[in-house]
Amino acid sequence: MLTLEQLKKRKDLVYAIDWDMTPEEAVRLYLEWGNNWVHGKYVVRHDSDVSVYFTVYSWEDPPVIFLVRRDSRGAEELARITMPDDVKRRFLETTGQNSGVYALEGEVRKWLVSELETVN
Repeated sequence: MLTLEQLKKRKDLVYAIDWDMTPEEAVRLYLEWGNNWVHGKYVVRHDSDVSVYFTVYSWEDPPVIFLVRRDSRGAEELARITMPDDVKRRFLETTGQNSGVYALEGEVRKWLVSELETVN
């Protein structure tokens, strides 16, 4: 599994990231085939369709960010990223310290975008 520093060197993955994909949307698209066309802009048309996106996983301490590759056959965690302490603390404040799987939003997203914008 990649670290943040290793991910920065994988331009193919960085450029493939769908920054708007959420864990909920990925489940709807890839696990609940059917009337997906009425709910959003994404539609899975073939089993070769793939999404690469981030989730924030807070079922463990400390919470971590995963880069996930999902298709209709399953999901694979490609990278595991540790948040800086200040970002982690504010993230936990926004979730009320609740465990779960969260979309990449707010300050966590801003921090990660700034880290990956250094990729040329």
